[in-house]
Amino acid sequence: MPDQQNQGKPSYAGSLSILTSLFFIWGFITCLNDILIPHLKAVFTLSYTQAMLIQFCFFTAYFLMSVPSGYLVEKIDYKGGIIVGLAIAGCGCLLFYPAAGLHSYPLFLGAFFVLASGITLLQVSANPYVTVLGDPHTASSRLTLTQAFNSLGTTLAPYFGALFILSNAVKSAEEIKLLDAEQLSAYQTAEAAAVQNPYLGLAAVLFFMAAVFAMLKLPKINQQAEAGDAHEEGGSAWQYSHLVLGAVAIFVYVGGEVSIGSFLVNFLGEPDIAGLAEQDAGKYVSFYWGGAMVGRFIGSAVMQKIHPGKVLAFNALAAAGLVLATMLGSGTLAMLTILAVGLCNSIMFPTIFSLALTGLGSHTGQGSGILCAAIVGGAVLPLLQGAFADHIGIQHAFFIPFLCYLYIAYYGYRCRQL
Repeated sequence: MPDQQNQGKPSYAGSLSILTSLFFIWGFITCLNDILIPHLKAVFTLSYTQAMLIQFCFFTAYFLMSVPSGYLVEKIDYKGGIIVGLAIAGCGCLLFYPAAGLHSYPLFLGAFFVLASGITLLQVSANPYVTVLGDPHTASSRLTLTQAFNSLGTTLAPYFGALFILSNAVKSAEEIKLLDAEQLSAYQTAEAAAVQNPYLGLAAVLFFMAAVFAMLKLPKINQQAEAGDAHEEGGSAWQYSHLVLGAVAIFVYVGGEVSIGSFLVNFLGEPDIAGLAEQDAGKYVSFYWGGAMVGRFIGSAVMQKIHPGKVLAFNALAAAGLVLATMLGSGTLAMLTILAVGLCNSIMFPTIFSLALTGLGSHTGQGSGILCAAIVGGAVLPLLQGAFADHIGIQHAFFIPFLCYLYIAYYGYRCRQL
């Protein structure tokens, strides 16, 4: 056995290194939404609820496409799923060009859905692939490490998005009415280009990566039942309570994380918080996602020594405390506490994901599809928070992620002996 493990490690290490590039790319693309939301909100003069339709369309794709993606991966294996996922995501990026050119918000929403459908297929393919490439006892640590590179993408995206997309100040509806036909055409062209060029670049990267993965030789994994689950024939993943509760945890985690990220630019622009201009506020979003990156590198090492469930419960309670401080505070304090939540978020998704798949054996594939479908929380909760923000203000609407973190703390405590 030791010899076999030693022989497997080099090829697994190489494969994991290649897979980390995917985590970086979809993290970068997903986090650009946080920059596009305030931009499109201003361009189309949307309410918070209407602006959150961006996240609704993006994350609804996870719910609708996860199960079909799971079936597709069973047919064309992990590598095929990765290639097709990259190609679909590339097509989604291309749709941003006509959406911006035609100044069409519905077409933007359609582009977000197509883009997210490709990323869903990538998630369904890559997340379980990482968990089975190596020792099952270090699956949480391994997935957390690869997710750290996802956080590198989410850290860089707001900064670059602020530079390129938020570089031009968006005019108010009153200012637009004062423009003549020629000025209006020039203004709309400039606003369209601010979105078109970055997404054309992303499309080129995605298609290039699809070609690279098509030429690579990745180890083929045969997902078989674990020894302890050999007696489990038939049934389904739904019979495991820790998976079902884990799906709820993924739902509220993604919903809470995305809700905070989606409102950061507007929240930091509030006069009694920081009063920042959109471009400056957009750069601060990098600190929120950067905290998650740092925490994942630290968490990967910590969970080699401490049970992942305990680390998850601790981080969730800390996040709940920080959100509560944000709701009750103002000025610099409220700004710092909400940005610090990113550090606590760090290990949550990969830890919940790997804990929920523990002991599923031959049902691991189905379990992965269920967990990826639960990412629809990123569609539902930001929309709900947007509705509350329109009525009670952005700051008080943060009670949504506060409740989310309390549930995650419960799940971590419950799984401390898995």
